Amino acid sequence: MSTFEEYAALARQLAERRRAGERGAAADADRRRNLHATADYLQHRLTAQGQRLDQLGQAIGIPASSVPTGPAPAPSTAPPGQAPAPTGPNGGAALAGAGSGEREPAGAAGAPGQPEVGAYLQGGAGEARLALPTAASPAAAGVPAQRPAEADPTVELELARRYADESDRHGQQTELLAQRPALLPDWSPVARAVGVYAGCAAVGALLMMIMVLASGVGLVDGFTLGAWICAGLPALSFFAGYLVLGRWGRPAIVAGTPPRYVHLGFLICFAAVPVAYVAFLLLFRVLR
Repeated sequence: MSTFEEYAALARQLAERRRAGERGAAADADRRRNLHATADYLQHRLTAQGQRLDQLGQAIGIPASSVPTGPAPAPSTAPPGQAPAPTGPNGGAALAGAGSGEREPAGAAGAPGQPEVGAYLQGGAGEARLALPTAASPAAAGVPAQRPAEADPTVELELARRYADESDRHGQQTELLAQRPALLPDWSPVARAVGVYAGCAAVGALLMMIMVLASGVGLVDGFTLGAWICAGLPALSFFAGYLVLGRWGRPAIVAGTPPRYVHLGFLICFAAVPVAYVAFLLLFRVLR
């Protein structure tokens, strides 16, 4: 009876171990599936980030980066644990006599007709020979090499996810910066247009004052001065502001064409120069 009870106990123990092994295998398979799913998700995220970076590069005039490819190194034919033989300039073995299986003595010892000349100084019979110390590898000394610690896939995937999140954050910041123009980036589009057109109109008003002074000394007649004040200088100021907004007031990444507020600029330029002329005349008469 004791033998049967021992057999039943061993059978139960075997069944429990089998169930534990099945549970462990199922848990390991589920863990592997989760790791593969996470890796695929990160791969898709990295692919999307790479495409977005290429789009940003093309928007600012930088071509898509490519990994430089070069010839693969020739595989070594030396057996494991043995250093590969050095090769000569033409790709052959550097050791003399490699094909015949015997090494030819090199240097002065290999000079024909001089067998008594050695490559190095030979000591006497009673002199002890000194051996240079050589560095022995751990494998040659019989000590097994230390294996690197295996990385935990879960930890590595978590680090990759954090780096992907950080890359997304920097990418969003880059897109926000790319949506701001180089000229007056902190201003609103309307305020930027008003400032640009007003500045160009101020330059036109300055040119108008120079022409008024030139007309006072007889360099410019009245008809030419009136034409430039009413049409020439306002038109030049307007087109200058229009071009400046198109060149430096446009973001690097923008959907469609940004507004340049043509009507507002036309009104500012064609009203500012004549008003400046009238104000200049009034000031001149008051001071006179």
